[in-house]
Amino acid sequence: MRMEAISWERLTGELVDRVAGMTGEWARVVIDGAPVAGGAALADGMARELRLRGREALVVAAAGFLRAASLRYEYGKRDADAHLDLWLDERALWREVFTPLDPGGSGRVLPDLWDPERDRATRSPYVELPPGGVLLLHGTFLLGRWFPADLSVHLSLSPGALGRRTPEDERWTLPAFARYERETAPAERADVVVRADDPKRPAWAPGPDAPS
Repeated sequence: MRMEAISWERLTGELVDRVAGMTGEWARVVIDGAPVAGGAALADGMARELRLRGREALVVAAAGFLRAASLRYEYGKRDADAHLDLWLDERALWREVFTPLDPGGSGRVLPDLWDPERDRATRSPYVELPPGGVLLLHGTFLLGRWFPADLSVHLSLSPGALGRRTPEDERWTLPAFARYERETAPAERADVVVRADDPKRPAWAPGPDAPS
């Protein structure tokens, strides 16, 4: 895969340009990557740029849709396979985030459902995303789950970079990322791949549908 150097600012603009050209009632963007890869910052930057262009944007963190601790920790608090397979509440994301933005949907999106620290429901109110609005969902292990994305972005880290940047108390998750790469091949599934090994100097592969 041929990668081209790009700044985060220009990357944000390029992705927003692509979203701005989409038709339909809503646009759904999925930003996939390890927490240290910068997906949250990219989603926030895209949302700001979209709003400046007159498009409503809603940022949703997949971490707000984790299962209850009794399910996440069924095999222990540091089981890498469970982290990959069991932590994310896919059904809740479908029900509360993606399905309301199907053609003819209600547009009422729940921004988060579960507080994993307190292990209880967040009780957040629904947000009405008007027609023309953009959903920006960011999180870990999102590709390969058949989520309906109009644009998918994978923030890629080499095993070495991921190991260096992952905090010591989270290094138990590294086998989950290795298995995700091996079994899901997220770089092959994403519309856009961003290499984020150097947090200040990313590179990207725009994908076959990038404007010339």
